[in-house]
Amino acid sequence: MKRNEGTLDRTLRVAIGVLLIGLAATNAIGAWGYVGIVPLLTGVVGMCPLYGLLRINTCSNNRH
Repeated sequence: MKRNEGTLDRTLRVAIGVLLIGLAATNAIGAWGYVGIVPLLTGVVGMCPLYGLLRINTCSNNRH
């Protein structure tokens, strides 16, 4: 599995994922906030399947 997300991309995904999950858990927003699991997981792993399909790569170092 080759990484296709750069550091900034990954950081933003994790932050947005945690924020959405936190808001959903406290009922500040509806249950749809649990969709934050997707950016959280892709940010932690460093690989986005949609980026792969669209041939997008924000990773500056392709050795991973």
